[in-house]
Amino acid sequence: MSHWMKRTLPDWMRARLSDNQRFLALCVLSGFLCGLSAVAFHLSIHHLFDWLWEFASEKDPLWFCVVMVAAPTFAGLLVGLAVKYYAPDAAGSGIPQTKAAYYNKGGKVSGRSGILRFVLGTLYVGLGNSLGREGPTVHVSAAISSRIGRWAFNDPARVQSMLPVGMAAGIAAAFNAPLSALTFVFEELLDNFSMKAIGGMVIAVVIAAAVSRTILGEDPVLTAKISEDYKTSAWMLVALPLGLTAGLIGHLFVRSTLNLRGWFKGRKGLPTWINPAAGGLSCGLLGLAAFYFTGHLGEEQNSVFSIGYQSLEAAFEDKLTVGIIATLLILKFLAVVINYASGGSGGLFSPTLFLGGMLGGLIGVGLADFQHIFPWIPAFPTDAKVIGGCVLLGMGAMFAAVVRCPFTSLIIIFEMTGNYSLILPLMAGNMIAWQIAKRLQPVSIYNALLLQDGVTLRKLPAYRGAQDYRKLPVQSIMTHEVFTVRLSEKPLEVLKRIDGENRRYHAYPVVDDGGLLAGVVTLKELLENILKESVAEIIGDQEILSVNADTSIRDAANRMIVRDFQQVPVVSQTEPGKLLGWLTLNDIARQQNAAEG
Repeated sequence: MSHWMKRTLPDWMRARLSDNQRFLALCVLSGFLCGLSAVAFHLSIHHLFDWLWEFASEKDPLWFCVVMVAAPTFAGLLVGLAVKYYAPDAAGSGIPQTKAAYYNKGGKVSGRSGILRFVLGTLYVGLGNSLGREGPTVHVSAAISSRIGRWAFNDPARVQSMLPVGMAAGIAAAFNAPLSALTFVFEELLDNFSMKAIGGMVIAVVIAAAVSRTILGEDPVLTAKISEDYKTSAWMLVALPLGLTAGLIGHLFVRSTLNLRGWFKGRKGLPTWINPAAGGLSCGLLGLAAFYFTGHLGEEQNSVFSIGYQSLEAAFEDKLTVGIIATLLILKFLAVVINYASGGSGGLFSPTLFLGGMLGGLIGVGLADFQHIFPWIPAFPTDAKVIGGCVLLGMGAMFAAVVRCPFTSLIIIFEMTGNYSLILPLMAGNMIAWQIAKRLQPVSIYNALLLQDGVTLRKLPAYRGAQDYRKLPVQSIMTHEVFTVRLSEKPLEVLKRIDGENRRYHAYPVVDDGGLLAGVVTLKELLENILKESVAEIIGDQEILSVNADTSIRDAANRMIVRDFQQVPVVSQTEPGKLLGWLTLNDIARQQNAAEG
């Protein structure tokens, strides 16, 4: 039966349907299957964590602590082993992997990686680790849609075009927010708006959202409905300092995640598969600290563990004090950074909204407490409705600062609340947060994660034609896989290896026996000193010009031109001898031509 479907059904469809008709029909199928998978992922995480919490709560306090620390640690161990030996794409949120598949692999995501992502994401987040489900849902949905495209089409362009369809369907079902799903795909994946792409995506989004609403209900996943309109008033000016604060904290979150992740990736002495377990252990300890510091005895307000929407809804309804909100904000921040940086399997959407909501709640409740202490000082109205509005403004601003999709950050709050009256302060706060974060960190978090993994982004639209390309880090255009020459090699041996591997370049980095950068040797120098005993005799005590991976293209170009160098090695900032890549003036010229073109 499976053989008949594989061989005969596509031929049947080709004979009776045009290419466009077949594409739209498969978008319906993709939307349905992605909707089902998103709902299943949601329910599996929810029920697994409910079971874990109920099981732990039945124990005495000591065993409760043991269970709530052991569960996320065990989940991290499983993820670490699976990522190391079976599923290298299952770490992180899945959105960077989806982008890399779309631009570098023709939209091909293996079904195996989608299945393993589903299982590992369920275990990791469901057993208490502090990440979200939306990013993995995108990866699973992209795998489903990609598999459908490869099954039905021979045209590589059609196969690639199915991936955004699955991505949009996954977001729509995960958040129950169809408009946000469309804008997110355009902002994050396609990087521009295309009428050619929107037709199939709309169909898939509608079907996926319908499946989600049929099973989970009409409300968005995060319930924050507003029954009456907000009238424009002075309190909405809080969006300005809130946007500024969210931009700074969002930048701190991104840099902390990237720096700690780089430390985990470069750490030596222990196997890499142990890292997620260390992250799980840290999350367990932080979650218990939040549980006891806040003095709450119920799952609904202990949201450092797992996804955390319960505390977010409590903040929206003005049920949390300043101390509780601050504790949850700080400890959740630490737990998310450690979980993600250590290689856990989960996304950043939910944690970002949580952190933004806690920040907004902190400011809103803080204003209320200030007015209670100093009642003679004029202040903003601070009833529960206004505090709930601050929570929503914080969510939007933090999303804009971290995820860097400003239009999605506006629309997703609108869809969650079902209300348009907060749009003005939301726009102001979100744009401030987005601009601050963008200025402090030119490369968005998902692109920075790909660069950290050595994945080239040259095919992405933002890197082909960005007008501010000079501010981008050199790691966005450098060569990651470098042909190196060993210090102890004979020049004749090097030349034979160059010819054998067809690697004739102007120059090559030289490394010592420990793999650390020792210098640079040109092809001309090798040819002129072919009888020398080693490359070390050629380079001598050479002064090395190198740049860090985060050095801007403009600064690197200036250094190379001043020193009249055509190429430089790219090294780690923390380990100057560690070779990360190779940058040439030709790389810079190609980027400049793409931008000017």
